[in-house]
Amino acid sequence: MRGLLFAVATACVGAPAFAQDLGPLPFPVERGSALPPPAVASTRAPPPEGEGSGGLEFGQWRQVSAEYGVAFQARVRERYAGQEADAVRTNLEANGFVCQDGQRLDCRIEIVESGCAFDWYVVIERNRRDPIAGFDRVCLSGGRNN
Repeated sequence: MRGLLFAVATACVGAPAFAQDLGPLPFPVERGSALPPPAVASTRAPPPEGEGSGGLEFGQWRQVSAEYGVAFQARVRERYAGQEADAVRTNLEANGFVCQDGQRLDCRIEIVESGCAFDWYVVIERNRRDPIAGFDRVCLSGGRNN
């Protein structure tokens, strides 16, 4: 048995007989080209509980229940129904959202408070009339996730 292991180890040290040149790698190797990490979300001010400065109703989000995300989406859809994306963006930014406009309008508020991450988002896709809105809460330890 030791002889067999020695023979296998000796064969592995040299180039294996079945090795072949596979050509260039299918993915470019660009070491050190990763994007920088995103800015810390907790530096943003949280939205108010109740009506925001631009008139959007945030509700009592600190004592959130499972139904909060559905209610937030309904309020957003009702408020921005039939409006142009530019007008929606202006109003969402007045309410504290940060927006990016690429293939779609994507607006978010992301904060960290008391060990929980909160994320409000509103998305308007170019081929849809109604905005998609939602709310997520993730607590690291000791909090409730909804």
